[in-house]
Amino acid sequence: MNKSILFVDDEPNILSGLKRMLRSMRKEMDFNFAEGGKQALEIISEKEIHVIVSDMRMPGMDGAALLTTVQEQYPHIIRIMLTGQADDESVMRTVGVVHQFLAKPSDPSTLKEVLTRACALQELMVNTELKGLVSSLGSLPSLPVVYNQLQEALKDPECAISDVAKIIEQDMAMSAKVLQLVNSAFFGLFKTIDSPAHAVNLLGLDTVKTLVLGVGVFSEINAVDNKSFSAVSLWSHSVTTAAFAKKIAQAETDNKEIVDSSFIAGMIHDIGKLLLFSHVEGPFLEAVEMANDTGMSFVECEQDVFSSNHSDVGGYLIGLWGLGGPVIEAITFHHRLESYPGNSFSPAIAVHAADVIYYKLHPDQNIGAPPELNEEYLALAGVGGRLEKWTELCKELME
Repeated sequence: MNKSILFVDDEPNILSGLKRMLRSMRKEMDFNFAEGGKQALEIISEKEIHVIVSDMRMPGMDGAALLTTVQEQYPHIIRIMLTGQADDESVMRTVGVVHQFLAKPSDPSTLKEVLTRACALQELMVNTELKGLVSSLGSLPSLPVVYNQLQEALKDPECAISDVAKIIEQDMAMSAKVLQLVNSAFFGLFKTIDSPAHAVNLLGLDTVKTLVLGVGVFSEINAVDNKSFSAVSLWSHSVTTAAFAKKIAQAETDNKEIVDSSFIAGMIHDIGKLLLFSHVEGPFLEAVEMANDTGMSFVECEQDVFSSNHSDVGGYLIGLWGLGGPVIEAITFHHRLESYPGNSFSPAIAVHAADVIYYKLHPDQNIGAPPELNEEYLALAGVGGRLEKWTELCKELME
């Protein structure tokens, strides 16, 4: 069945333009159009809608009010907001409601890519309850505010290092955490960095953006540690896995995009665990205890409890955030490379190997059976027999 997309705008000319723009996709998706919030809600009440794309500024019920209502009444619907440059205040009103923001006007290729990804995400998780859970949460499915501001600033070709530092400095907790990480052994700087500006200058903007994203995700979720599971330990695992994945990628390719995506994906590859622990703690801890009691892998136990696992949940969430495809794929497939559609070195391989190596070096952190290296897939991808080399590189990084 084709996915149903609903566009909402009070200007008929805008809707007519969208109809023409999307004509080539009519066989793939079912497009619906509404001239305002009230009409949009009437359409949603009468038929199943999978994705809603709403303008912000509309008379009567504006986009923020509409998407807030949709979130409350139809949490499974993916919510996308079209905004202009003057809508900064509106963005702040909806940052906990909207899954993704698109600039208005949006070019056809970007809009089509976003819609295609949104529809694919609807198929990512078979468990409709978890899909509803991810979509209905307020603060988590939206990118951290500081990260959004960074992305906007970096679109400006005149953006300076000092501008990025000022954004980070708006959040004292963010500044402190970034500096703590920059001064850790993983970055091998061998000197104390005492300002965000200096950190950005040394590490580069992409790395700092990733750190800010990771810090924002973990700081926005008030997960209280349990005797069976520790969010603090998960953060440590995530930071280390990111460093490992980047090191492995650097050893295999000089493609900067692959290296950067490996680091980003490593930082947030287990975000699905954090989401489940924070919002469905009882069933999540049941899966933890099952893994520890039976010696099964944690992913197998999640599958028994949820009919899904943290990789599916994490990939779904990061897809809603609109991050790049290689990052989404690495998060989704790092525990099942055999299902990965590619057959060459990728961030998915880097994160898979980094995760395996982390638990090999930290056996006390295992929940149930440790993850195993998919040697068959790695051989097909042309990187078989590399585990020993990668492990040595990761050990050097730790030392």
